[in-house]
Amino acid sequence: EVQLVESGGGMVQPGASLRLSCAASGFTCTYSMSWVRQAPAKEREGVAAIRSGGGTGYAASVKGRFTVSRDNAKNTVYLQMNSLKPEDTAMYYCAVPYQDLSATETLRVMSSGGDFGYYGQGTQVTVS
Repeated sequence: EVQLVESGGGMVQPGASLRLSCAASGFTCTYSMSWVRQAPAKEREGVAAIRSGGGTGYAASVKGRFTVSRDNAKNTVYLQMNSLKPEDTAMYYCAVPYQDLSATETLRVMSSGGDFGYYGQGTQVTVS
């Protein structure tokens, strides 16, 4: 059974940092791994994605503040979030597509709302 388990969320003040982790189990992820977020009453947004070879993509709203990384040996993806802002408040989900996509395409597809891959249960990030 494929599982994506996120951790590391919490409530912090503006300007603080958080590091999210997502451990994948039930399969060896050779595709892009990504983070998407959704705030109440807002559309899902692709935040960051990383291919197994290290290529990355970011939403314009987080570029320069967030860094995505992965440990292929541990089947884990991370999201280092610095200089957090109140508008970063959202549920953050780990997401892996069903097929191999570029980092940019992964962000687009996995935030589209369709059945295009696996999602974790999410971890809440609140900046206030």
